[in-house]
Amino acid sequence: MGQVLILNAGGEQVLGTVTLRHAIGMLYRQVARVHEAVPGASFGPYPLPRSVELVRYLYTRWVYEATGRPPYSREGVLRRDQRRCAYCGAEASTIDHVVPRSKGGKTSWTNCVAACWPCNNRKADKTPAQAGLRLRVEPRVPSLREIGVRLR
Repeated sequence: MGQVLILNAGGEQVLGTVTLRHAIGMLYRQVARVHEAVPGASFGPYPLPRSVELVRYLYTRWVYEATGRPPYSREGVLRRDQRRCAYCGAEASTIDHVVPRSKGGKTSWTNCVAACWPCNNRKADKTPAQAGLRLRVEPRVPSLREIGVRLR
């Protein structure tokens, strides 16, 4: 049996590898979803995975200790921005890439902000200036306390 890559929720942080059997068990228990599949291959009701992504974010203390900053997460961006839209201040339920990914923007603390659906849809695949929007806050790397993570 081959090895399957395990990614944290968000798909950006590699956590390690597991056997195909273990990965199928994770899919069955619904703790992971297929991130990348082998084209045209399946295992029962599931596409044969090359990599799986966890459904919930797993905080990895050693990553913070190695890099000196908390690992990026969607929930972390929402917490950092206090669930307020970075463009209008309304309640935010999604994130937005300030520089769109299609234009080379990365998914990172300094390129993502919390956004409400109307502003996110209005901005679409443009920069804030192109969409006629102004950022009310500057995206930045938060402290662990800010995003609600406590080290023991």
